[in-house]
Amino acid sequence: MKTLNKIAVLPGDGIGPEVMAQTIKILEAINDKYQHKLEFIKADIGSIAIKNTGKPLPQQTLDICKSSDAVLLGAIGDPAYDQKLDSNVRPEQGLLALRKELGLFSNIRPVKSHESLAHLSPLKEDRINNVDLVIFRELTGGIYFGEKGKDNDNSKAFDQCIYHRHEIERVARQAFQMAGSRKQKITLVDKANVLETSRLWRSVVNEISKEFPNITLDYLYIDNATMQMIMNPAQFDVILTSNMFGDILSDEASVIVGSIGLLPSASIGENHCLFEPVHGSYPEAAGMDKANPIATILSAAMMLEHFDLTQEANDIYGAVNRCITESILTEELKPRVYTSCSELGDIIYSLIYDNMIDFDTKKIHTSKSVII
Repeated sequence: MKTLNKIAVLPGDGIGPEVMAQTIKILEAINDKYQHKLEFIKADIGSIAIKNTGKPLPQQTLDICKSSDAVLLGAIGDPAYDQKLDSNVRPEQGLLALRKELGLFSNIRPVKSHESLAHLSPLKEDRINNVDLVIFRELTGGIYFGEKGKDNDNSKAFDQCIYHRHEIERVARQAFQMAGSRKQKITLVDKANVLETSRLWRSVVNEISKEFPNITLDYLYIDNATMQMIMNPAQFDVILTSNMFGDILSDEASVIVGSIGLLPSASIGENHCLFEPVHGSYPEAAGMDKANPIATILSAAMMLEHFDLTQEANDIYGAVNRCITESILTEELKPRVYTSCSELGDIIYSLIYDNMIDFDTKKIHTSKSVII
């Protein structure tokens, strides 16, 4: 079992501090229940870091992350920068730089449907039944990190897409390993009929597949994959793809479950790991105590799983699933019982630490004791 002691906590922007506060609350429940000693070290990133230091990723923050066992991130983004596309300093640069500095080459996004929330999905319920897939997105190569440029007269621009064999190999092996513990199926999504980088992806992944003879490997072009994600998402198990295609496909998949506020993610490297919700900073709701903390809480569960703290992670998954099944959630999910962000954190804490069995929904709604 790997040890986990020091966690870098980057609340970030918008609703980030609120959802992070609930996540730390849940990890404190794990601390209390299992007598762990998880230590939380806070640091700035994104627009709050620009405001305080002039940089989206201050050196102090980077040093804290590098010296920690894991990084928990809330959200990054500020609408004040939306009209400043030519600005040399932007909040999102902090996350891109952090991924690069920590060598976080693999982004893992699980997407799982819930029967009780099927009515919130834009897809017909019969199409989202039993959706349980994981997307592996290569995170530090490709077009986002290639050379960029434009003519002085703004008549031409370019973004170079480059992939090296080792970049593909390392994320592919992670995907095959996970597929071995699931339904033993991988779908490589590319554009090999057009792009030379995609042809390299196919060649390398096909070679690696020979190391995993029990795993079925198939291929889809990105345009077909986006259609299949809508027509029959339950067909997928593990999806493996490049940086840009993964960015597009994972955001599309996030819509299936009815709320992006339910989806966690992990970014893994050789020596470092980062866990964050898929959703953005939702600045309109900042400070209103109504944000959905579940995605960030589930990201913490993924962190515990990564460090082989399986029972602890299962406690979190079980508590969250109980709230979803009982429809005791924040308002955007149109639940049977409405909670605030902090109330939902309290309920999940109680489910984990006190193992409460019965809900008094009236007391939950009036912010009183939820334990009978």
